[in-house]
Amino acid sequence: MNHLLYEYSLCTALALMLFFGFYFILAQTPDKSIFNNYLRSRRTMGAALLVLSANYAVHLFCGIRFTNHNAAILMNLSTYFLCYWLFSSALTSLLDRFYITRRRLIQHITLWCLFTILSGCVLFYLPCGIIQNSALLCMATWLFVYGIRLARRLILAYRHAVRFFDDTHSDDIGAYIRWLSIFTYWAVIFGVGCGLLTFLPDRYIFIWILSSIPFYIYLYHSYMNYLLFYEPVERVLEEEAEDKETLTPSCYIDIAENIKKWLEEDGFIRQGLTIKELSEILHTNRTYLSSYIKATYHQSFRDWITTYRIEYAKRIMLQFPEQSIAEVSEKSGFLSLSHFIRIFKEKEGLSPAKWKKSKI
Repeated sequence: MNHLLYEYSLCTALALMLFFGFYFILAQTPDKSIFNNYLRSRRTMGAALLVLSANYAVHLFCGIRFTNHNAAILMNLSTYFLCYWLFSSALTSLLDRFYITRRRLIQHITLWCLFTILSGCVLFYLPCGIIQNSALLCMATWLFVYGIRLARRLILAYRHAVRFFDDTHSDDIGAYIRWLSIFTYWAVIFGVGCGLLTFLPDRYIFIWILSSIPFYIYLYHSYMNYLLFYEPVERVLEEEAEDKETLTPSCYIDIAENIKKWLEEDGFIRQGLTIKELSEILHTNRTYLSSYIKATYHQSFRDWITTYRIEYAKRIMLQFPEQSIAEVSEKSGFLSLSHFIRIFKEKEGLSPAKWKKSKI
């Protein structure tokens, strides 16, 4: 094995991991109470990165992979198990502030200790050969299933949040958290790959180290960028937590007629419209209004509003061809020109400019 390549890879990765870990824990956030959950999530992620940094440091400075191969495998398996929980907790808590509880923490720490003890018994007390290899396969399967279950829980929380955003807001709030989904799928692939590479011959181990660098750089940039969008997302999630209103008979009075009148007045072009605001305009309950829109129009609130905005934009382009696409986008209620162009192309098969040219 090329020890120099191995050591350079470890050194580079370790420096980045230490920087990201300490930054996540120590860097400040805006002095607002709404950022408390973001700060807790980022510190949890920082702890996960420092745990991995400790693993890298032992490999780099102690050369444990060459002095005690079984101890290196045990350390890697134990580290991955713990970090799976820390990673998933950090990300899931961004979507569910009540996810990290004392009971859940005790449960997963207990599982981690049990996994580590059993892995140690397999590696140090079972005789080498088919028995030990079979037991190691069982431990690797346990680790894999554990990681998949945590990832599944995170993906379900992500999809639930996106559905709620689409059912309550006319703008694509879900785009602000799309990185969570991308990172989760990448983490599953990376985690499985790291687990497999643990058992590969030494000459391939630098692949495991180098593959972590772009993975954690993406994580760092995602967390930093999310700081810009966290507040609007968290406020929407707070609305969901508060959405426990009780329906009253007044919720059902003339809602169809009121919606028809509101549509005729082009109320949907109001930028940043939410279902809460519309329910107040229509004098109804937002939970019932969301259910009514789904049952009547077979669309989420966002898709329903977007459909009318696209039709309104088409009317504007035909009636006032001298107006620019940016002006049409703004007048139609879209906050972003790029979002308007993308949605228009998805629905019409042409960009707004090409559609306009084909009709005039």
